[in-house]
Amino acid sequence: MTELPDFRTGYVALVGRPNAGKSTLLNQLLGSKLAITSSKPQTTRDRIVGVRTDEHMQAILLDTPGIHKAWTELNKAMVRKSVDALAEVDVVCWLEDMTVLAARIGADKPVLDGAAAAIVELLSEAGRPVIFVANKLDVVPPPTVLPVIDAVRQALPNLRAAVPLSALTGDGLTDLISELRAALPVAQPLYPPDHWTEVSERFLTAEVIREKVFHLTEQEVPYATAVEVEVFDESERDTEGLVRIHAAIIVERPQQKGILIGKGGEMIKRIGTLARKDLSALLDCRVHLELFVKVERDWTKTAKGLRKVGFRT
Repeated sequence: MTELPDFRTGYVALVGRPNAGKSTLLNQLLGSKLAITSSKPQTTRDRIVGVRTDEHMQAILLDTPGIHKAWTELNKAMVRKSVDALAEVDVVCWLEDMTVLAARIGADKPVLDGAAAAIVELLSEAGRPVIFVANKLDVVPPPTVLPVIDAVRQALPNLRAAVPLSALTGDGLTDLISELRAALPVAQPLYPPDHWTEVSERFLTAEVIREKVFHLTEQEVPYATAVEVEVFDESERDTEGLVRIHAAIIVERPQQKGILIGKGGEMIKRIGTLARKDLSALLDCRVHLELFVKVERDWTKTAKGLRKVGFRT
């Protein structure tokens, strides 16, 4: 393999509180949808690894669950994944929703609230270089972002750079990419140029189905839901362009099962139709998808329950 002079390669963690825009930013950086997104907080449960390669760098991007106060075993496991990632990367991108912090300025409150201060403490202890990403520039006037960046600079000694951007529109993305390249170590690429993720198609399938549950259901149902792909049959993929998938949507209570199935099976059909469309595009083939719902009582509340639904702690 020909060595590339001054090429940079390294691991980057995307961290922040729930709903800060981490998954949306990951998808922007990759130029393709890898992480599921939702307007509801705490959508991302596991670390999702994407790989962005250009002529100057290869950034191995870890999208992590939102850092929050955790009560159930599921939430505790999610936060552990985020914290553990800080020790494994070369650079941290800390995302904050400027609609939250900028509003504190107008209310004459300290710019960094308790959640932001807790993240500052974690990042200070980790000691990794931090790029602060002031997200949602599409809805917050740029002048209100400057006091937030100043407060972060004063609070975080290992801050390397601050980049205002909109993860939704991509405005400011070029500046972030430049800062990432400058922060990563000089090293040869670890993956081929066309390699874009470390997660399996089976994992992505479960995530696509779970995304549809988040979009179509309310209250506690999305948070009580896990998806287990029981059959991922590729035997006809090369000959017929078809993948057959059977997946279980797991909930905690019989009432939640009833909501997911819906009257006359209407809800489960809607979930299946939307998921099948996305999966066909993702897998680049026809998809035969069968969904069913089963109850695993209080699976989010115990380590045993997490293991039963296949969640990696």
